Amino acid sequence: MLSRRSIFPVALAALVGVATPALAATRTSRATPFDTDNDGTVDIDEAKKAAGELFDKLDTDKDGTLDVKELKGRLTQKEFTAADPDNDGTLSKDEYLAVVEKRFKGADPDNDGTVSAAEFKTAAGRSLSQLLS
Repeated sequence: MLSRRSIFPVALAALVGVATPALAATRTSRATPFDTDNDGTVDIDEAKKAAGELFDKLDTDKDGTLDVKELKGRLTQKEFTAADPDNDGTLSKDEYLAVVEKRFKGADPDNDGTVSAAEFKTAAGRSLSQLLS
């Protein structure tokens, strides 16, 4: 049973956004659903894994490529053209992941190799997120 003395630090920490061991045990530390190792950030491998899974879902005709229609507005026409170096009108998974990597770098302004929950809230982070979910 929790006493007022033991619950007060947890309640105070929750109000000011500070983690305590008791509070940490009651909530997850995931930055986003892409944070598969639950370290509070998303690294490039986690981002590419999520992007690869999304690519497979978006590839409705199962031809191994995405066209503009399958991308459902995730890239502008200009971005699509830049991401399609062979000019075949589709993106292979490798071409798609190259765009993900570029957006990941844009969403990681401190260059620590990870994107935090706060960084996902930026315009660059939201742009990256569009390619992951």
